[in-house]
Amino acid sequence: MKATGIVRRIDDLGRVVIPKEIRRTMRIREGDPLEIYTNAGGEVIFKKYSPMGELTSFAAQYAESLSQSAKMPIIICDRDHCIASAGISKKEVMERRITDTLENIMEERRSILFGKDDEFTALEGVNRSIRIGVPIINSGDICGAIAFLEGDSKDVCDESDMKLATVAANFLAKQVE
Repeated sequence: MKATGIVRRIDDLGRVVIPKEIRRTMRIREGDPLEIYTNAGGEVIFKKYSPMGELTSFAAQYAESLSQSAKMPIIICDRDHCIASAGISKKEVMERRITDTLENIMEERRSILFGKDDEFTALEGVNRSIRIGVPIINSGDICGAIAFLEGDSKDVCDESDMKLATVAANFLAKQVE
């Protein structure tokens, strides 16, 4: 655990303000759910709650099926990190933070089919361009995204791949319920 040197008091209603710098760094937005943990040492720990995190093993199996069908690397992310992948080294992508590009796809709530010359990446530190990005939305809440990444042959995606990604995102959204 990393000390920040920031101290906050609890108000008369039991609330504590998480400083803006920490919210920005941890990508905590207004309305985001937080889990609260305690440990034997008396520490209280706030952790961002990810409904997609509960689907990690299922999402990994689904990513594997998608990757085999599309013949491309696939990642499935919650709102912050990669939680499942296939067709790409897991060490390369697992638990990596998403980039602003993938975050914008989620925030704009629209699917994007990128061209062969587009050089936008999905994960920080991973040099594979996004070919398709589709947000996973359940009951109006953004849960994550599915991204098809460029393969070794710099594959180009088409509308059938986009439909495949959209069906996958819709299916995973139903699993979050």
